[in-house]
Amino acid sequence: MKPADPRYLGATLTEEGANFAIWAAAADAVEICLFNEVNGKMLETRFALSHRDGPIFHGYLAGVRAGQRYGFRVYGPWRPEDGWRFNPNKLLIDPYAHLLDGEVQYVPEIYGHTAIDGEGNGDINVMDTRDSAGFIPYSVVVDLDKRHVSHMNKPWTKTVIYEAHVRGLTAFNEAIPENERGSYKALGHPSTIAYLQKLGITAIELLPIHHFMTEPSIEARGRQNLWGYNAIAFSAPHRAYAATNDPIKELQTAVAALHDAGIEVLLDVVYNHTAEGGPSGPTLHFRGIDNKGFYRRSHGDNYIDVTGCGNTVDSRRTWVVRMIIDSLLFWSEVIGVDGFRFDLATALARNEYGIETHSALMTAIVAEPLLRSRKLIVEPWDIAGYALGDFAHPWREWNDHYRDTQRQFWLANPASGHSEGVGDFASRLSGSHDIFYYRGPTSSINFITAHDGFTLADLVRYNVKHNEVNLEDNRDGNENNRSWNVGIEGESDDPTIATTRHKLQKSMLASLILSTGVPMITMGDEVGRSQNGSNNAYSLPLDCDVTSEKAFLGGWALNWKPSSEQVDLLESVAILNSLRSTYLSDVIKEFFTGELDLGTSRKDLAWFRRNGEEMESDSWQQVNRNYLAMYVDATANRALLMLFNGSTQEQEFTLPAQKWGSAFRTVFDSAFDLQNFEPTIAKPGETTKVAAHAAQVWLVNRN
Repeated sequence: MKPADPRYLGATLTEEGANFAIWAAAADAVEICLFNEVNGKMLETRFALSHRDGPIFHGYLAGVRAGQRYGFRVYGPWRPEDGWRFNPNKLLIDPYAHLLDGEVQYVPEIYGHTAIDGEGNGDINVMDTRDSAGFIPYSVVVDLDKRHVSHMNKPWTKTVIYEAHVRGLTAFNEAIPENERGSYKALGHPSTIAYLQKLGITAIELLPIHHFMTEPSIEARGRQNLWGYNAIAFSAPHRAYAATNDPIKELQTAVAALHDAGIEVLLDVVYNHTAEGGPSGPTLHFRGIDNKGFYRRSHGDNYIDVTGCGNTVDSRRTWVVRMIIDSLLFWSEVIGVDGFRFDLATALARNEYGIETHSALMTAIVAEPLLRSRKLIVEPWDIAGYALGDFAHPWREWNDHYRDTQRQFWLANPASGHSEGVGDFASRLSGSHDIFYYRGPTSSINFITAHDGFTLADLVRYNVKHNEVNLEDNRDGNENNRSWNVGIEGESDDPTIATTRHKLQKSMLASLILSTGVPMITMGDEVGRSQNGSNNAYSLPLDCDVTSEKAFLGGWALNWKPSSEQVDLLESVAILNSLRSTYLSDVIKEFFTGELDLGTSRKDLAWFRRNGEEMESDSWQQVNRNYLAMYVDATANRALLMLFNGSTQEQEFTLPAQKWGSAFRTVFDSAFDLQNFEPTIAKPGETTKVAAHAAQVWLVNRN
């Protein structure tokens, strides 16, 4: 074998063949294995990567073309007590693979130790000699399309994020050919784009699309992983989401179509752990390449697990940093995505002593010129630590404090019968200055719901979680949901309860979309999607495709045939996003000061009591106050007045005096269906009644 260029890891095509290179510092030897189907059988040909440049084994094979299946076999010591689990009997996925062929088979052969079943039970200290080829996916050589990607770099102030599942988003969209629904191709379909545009969405954030597998223990319970937070190839699109045989091209085309429509594409990426799990998990890639080098461990074979998934990728290592950077560049520059949300980001930002938000990886990402101009979002916690507000520019952070405060104001207070005051609620509405004071309000990704937890509809239907469908005896999922079932657990035919639930959903969407910061809406919240009380809807039955009626009834997919009530919710989102775009997007780049501007003789932000007078310090401390008026100076001659009533009683508000505006007109009221809503015109000092659990928005004319 000729030497290959060791600067490029993975499989790199040339005109005459392919370079192969793999980082395996502790290995004794590495083989590249080519697989070709002959007469219905897969034949394997092995070649030793006989050239070595430090930790990198490499070689060149003439005649290799795009579509060639391959994998690695890595030789080294089997000493589990010391953390070494090399086993050349196990075919390994290329960490740099951009396409996989096949799926994991849940059989004992996929384990490096002597497993007796598909879950890996057995003696984890004894090496297994059975071949795993054919039971795990093959890596595939691809010829990457070198193309120019035009990133929009839309300002954060004009960004509205829609978190969606690739398959769930379009699985029941009848405007799309049946064989294309729930695919990458469907993301770029005109009907999908028109739907997002109608809502006012500027960025779609996709749940993981890197190639993933179902955890063996979940598969053994007869369930499959729906969400995809269990990667086996960081840089390969999940093949099951493709409608064609070319997932990369299909995804590129969809991204380009979304770009043409002015919609950015963000990916939820999971670099904090892999599907190999703990020491008793399958041997798919890292465990067989360098078990001690790729995973964090305390000593020997003891993994440090801060992800809850059995392992934690060791992002302190230079080669791991390089691999993740290269993966991000692939998604950004080859696929064309515009940003990333880093799952359990604190697991990636840890040193020997704890969370370090300027760790080697986090620093490397923002130091890379092509990546630092992308949208970068972190989930600022893992199962062992919390770091909200600690990440530096240009990072943005999921703000769970925002989520909890919004739920507390609208739901937990009526449920418990008491109020904690409105100070925290006001802080979240105005950008969470107490958390992001030195970075600006757009550092906060505001959300009330996400894929993980209750949907918006279920927040007002269930007091407790109902996760029995996952077959974990309802032990999984968060116990503290700050939800309120409005008197009856689950579905109800009571019209009063139904009206209150609908009103609450509209009110929460209003406060979310009109808050300072970057709003994120969860797929289906705009049409009242319910998961039947599950706050951990990560799995489906093995025999249930996400496009099936069973999946639809379980709430895993978007309803493309909404009822009239659901249409009202959808159109409310569109109106609220239009208000945000027109009146708020240009004034929320920096925090409001609340001080009088001597040039304009007005304040950029003001808070009012029900009597139309500005809030005073003692007003913020009143625990029984569960209503608030917020005034935002929007444009040269317009302002928005937002009235929020989280109490169980109708409240009367006096509109501010003449100096705040010459005329007031309602543009939104969550207490009314849009078809029955009639704008009200009022003068300064007049009163308006805000229904219980309702939000009212007024456009203020200052001329």
